[in-house]
Amino acid sequence: MIQADLNIILPEILLAVYAMGALLFAVYTGKDRLAPLLTWVTAAVFVVLGLWVATGSGDHIAFNGMFNDDGYSRFAKVAILFSSAAVLVMGQDYMSRRDMLRFEYPMLMALAAVGMMVMVSAGDLMALYLGLELQSLALYVIASLRRDSVKSTEAGLKYFVLGSLSSGLLLFGSSLVYGFSGTTQFAGIIEAAGHGHTSLGLLFGLVLVISGLAFKISAVPFHMWTPDVYEGAPTPVTAFFATAPKVAATVLFARVLHDAFGGVVADWQQVVAVLSLLSMFLGAVAAIGQRDIKRLMAYSSIAHMGYAMMGLAAGTAFGVQALLIYMVIYVTMNIGTFSFILMMEKDGQPVTDINALNMYAKREPGKALAMLVLLFSLAGVPPMVGFFGKFYVLQAAYEAGLIWLAALGVVASVIGAFYYLRIVYYMYFGDEAEEGLDKAGTPVLWVLLMASAAIIGLAWLPGINLLGVEAWAEAAAAALVN
Repeated sequence: MIQADLNIILPEILLAVYAMGALLFAVYTGKDRLAPLLTWVTAAVFVVLGLWVATGSGDHIAFNGMFNDDGYSRFAKVAILFSSAAVLVMGQDYMSRRDMLRFEYPMLMALAAVGMMVMVSAGDLMALYLGLELQSLALYVIASLRRDSVKSTEAGLKYFVLGSLSSGLLLFGSSLVYGFSGTTQFAGIIEAAGHGHTSLGLLFGLVLVISGLAFKISAVPFHMWTPDVYEGAPTPVTAFFATAPKVAATVLFARVLHDAFGGVVADWQQVVAVLSLLSMFLGAVAAIGQRDIKRLMAYSSIAHMGYAMMGLAAGTAFGVQALLIYMVIYVTMNIGTFSFILMMEKDGQPVTDINALNMYAKREPGKALAMLVLLFSLAGVPPMVGFFGKFYVLQAAYEAGLIWLAALGVVASVIGAFYYLRIVYYMYFGDEAEEGLDKAGTPVLWVLLMASAAIIGLAWLPGINLLGVEAWAEAAAAALVN
């Protein structure tokens, strides 16, 4: 029995053993001199594990229901591992040139990935919390990785303090759920919270659990940490925050609501719908006044999590499918966008003011075109793939009877298009800049080009079915909502 359980969690075990082994090896040998090598090796490990996980099939349960290996978790793990690998590759040169590439950096990302993989497979409140905290503790450290920067230190401290608050809410909610259901397993909770017989205490626990999870995805009103952490953390770390952890948190959110509280959809649907609405509009409106592109992307992520939660609010299998498709598209767009932000340097120093992009297209037409594709996709302009991501979640909300949410989602999307198109305007029609930005490194440029090509390919290739993502997401959603 134990052997079978260990086989099911073998990818997580191998990644954890690799992270701890490589950490000890670096400590006793070359330390920071090994950091570039460890970065590339860790990225390769992520890709290999991602390909391995993608070949899995069937539904498997380990440790008496605490860990689920199903199509739903495998979909999320592939997205987490591939996006983590992309962020490591594109940020390696940036971190090296600023003497920030410590040997602990890729190891912390590997341990965070282990936590995320446990999160998306959790079938029990205890496993959920262990995975969530393993991810969070690693992220607190890398947020303040630049020790000589006040902003980076402030980012790590704010993230830690507010993250601790959210963990407390989640734990308190979990204790209430356990107290009123008599179990920490999702399978037992759904029986206790089933079909109109839910106790008031269990609903209070549900609300607190939702609040704790909403913090992890930067949903309003639990978003306050996001702009400062995005701005203060090193840009490759910000790119990581905007991709893999967002996938893990949204997938975990959906698993908790459907696996543990799937019998009382009406009790949590309106709560999630309100969080979605508030996130979409605050993200769209607050980003308009931002001149720092990293803060702008922070508010953009808040808005995009609102769109993603629209699929979750639907409470249906199609809603979960729409959520998964949206998150894959969102991660692809963010990897490309942050690879461009990494290239924004002047005399070797990072530049984050969007005014620095004035007439960028005149100096770098290819890179400007790639960024234009990504920004149009983020804005949801057809026929870019971002439009289809929003279309899926809007359709899911409409079919679930949340017509008001879908209509307001369209309004928020139109408002949000302004700050994306403003960057395009600066790049093509802005004032002439005295000096251009520096040339980009090769890995970053390749990531930008590949992400832009993916955005176009996913949307424009006829009959490709979003390159198989749609069908895979449908099978993953069916594994969760049955």
